[in-house]
Amino acid sequence: MNKPRLSFWQIWNMSFGFLGIQFGFALQNANVSRIFETLGAKIDNIPILWIAAPVTGLIVQPIIGHMSDKTWGKLGRRRPYFLTGAVLASIALIFMPNSPVLWIAAGTLWIMDASINVSMEPFRAFVGDMLPSEQRTVGFSMQSFFIGTGAIIASALPYIMKNWIGIANTAPEGQIPPSVKFSFYIGAAVFLASVLWTVFSTKEYSPEELKKYSESDQNSIHSKSNISNNEFISSSKFLRGGMIWTLLGVIGALILFLILKITDYGLYVLFVGAIVFGILLFIVSFLTKRGKTDGGLVVVFNDFFKMPKTMKQLAFVQFFSWFALFSMWIYTTPAVTHHIYGATDTTSELYNKGADWVGVLMAVYNGFAAVMAFVLMWLAKKTNRKSVHMISLICGGIAFLSFYVIKDPNLLLISELGIGLAWASILAMPYAILAGSLPPEKMGVYMGIFNFFIVIPQITAAAILGWFVKNLFGDDAMYALLLGGASMILAGILVMFVNDVDEMHS
Repeated sequence: MNKPRLSFWQIWNMSFGFLGIQFGFALQNANVSRIFETLGAKIDNIPILWIAAPVTGLIVQPIIGHMSDKTWGKLGRRRPYFLTGAVLASIALIFMPNSPVLWIAAGTLWIMDASINVSMEPFRAFVGDMLPSEQRTVGFSMQSFFIGTGAIIASALPYIMKNWIGIANTAPEGQIPPSVKFSFYIGAAVFLASVLWTVFSTKEYSPEELKKYSESDQNSIHSKSNISNNEFISSSKFLRGGMIWTLLGVIGALILFLILKITDYGLYVLFVGAIVFGILLFIVSFLTKRGKTDGGLVVVFNDFFKMPKTMKQLAFVQFFSWFALFSMWIYTTPAVTHHIYGATDTTSELYNKGADWVGVLMAVYNGFAAVMAFVLMWLAKKTNRKSVHMISLICGGIAFLSFYVIKDPNLLLISELGIGLAWASILAMPYAILAGSLPPEKMGVYMGIFNFFIVIPQITAAAILGWFVKNLFGDDAMYALLLGGASMILAGILVMFVNDVDEMHS
């Protein structure tokens, strides 16, 4: 029995919480580098301070996905996580601009990002739970619309506070401007209110209903992709993987320290990450050998190694797409304020004018993404999702590269249209392609695992970009954006190697 089609307003209500989630993310992306610089962070240290965000996502999302797959209570399956994350994230948003010193701001970012991830991951699985396959592109496009809409307002809030309301955008050295503080307070209220709207306006299917609907989906998906997740991988395979990853991490770190004599600790993050991954594989091997396969850790790693082919192909696209996005979020503020405005003093009027303009730029790309979400949905129906995603990513990459040649800040608005097109596609097309290749009973955990390929490139960017900017680019953040542009163009090319299971069998 197939899932019933939902009305436009039912899809609207179930997606509305993303308005608040993106409010939080947009405030974070547009203002955290500014907060870090204001509290004394050096330009090459900013990426490593950002690393809390992707590391948190890497840990939280698959765990929350697995837990929500197994949850059922008065609020349903996914909604308890929406609500818990919203409450915690709203508290962190209030505290963030009041951080007295840099290390507290970095710690608050960690908490805030973890809380946002608790809310966000189940929303992705929610679409797979509630919508039949033919409506999933609509569902993810609706999420893209709310992501864009929320980010328009949130990104522009400091500019609005200063230029429309008259709240000061400067403050004494080491203090966050009032315009930024009030923006975060508003963001906290919007986050909580929008998630509450979805929690109380949407009814989830009961476990019995999901089982009834999933039997049809399961047969269809298995016939198309031959997925089998009932058997567990042998403990010896996990053991071999643990030995390889641990050895790679140790050797890489020793080469950096003893041979290259590099003391930039950001670069060590990648190798420490490899060692941690290896240790986790050792633990999973130990648990699997003793038959303890019910725990979330074993399930997540087992499913990770048994990903559908489509998911593996999308992993490469996601890596280079999100490497580009993270370079933008980290470095747009210093690139625009230093390279285009010529300002480096964070207390100066000129620097804060440039930082406010970055908020406007981010509002523009998110606004254009909100509009293009539905256009891309229509284009995908007329053509195919792969072509739409490829063209969008290449346009976004070219837009990144244009920052280098543009000298008039106003002309950057044109560049943001290309970035907005790519952003709208990134938020919808990969998930729509992926959902058709996943077993319904593992929708949550696989959406969480898919997040690995969002956060690993962010960790990579945080680890290497600081060293690149300092040692190769002469502290010019603009070159980090150029590297991001090249990465996004490569992602667009890789899209053509992805198998879209739904469209291949439609």
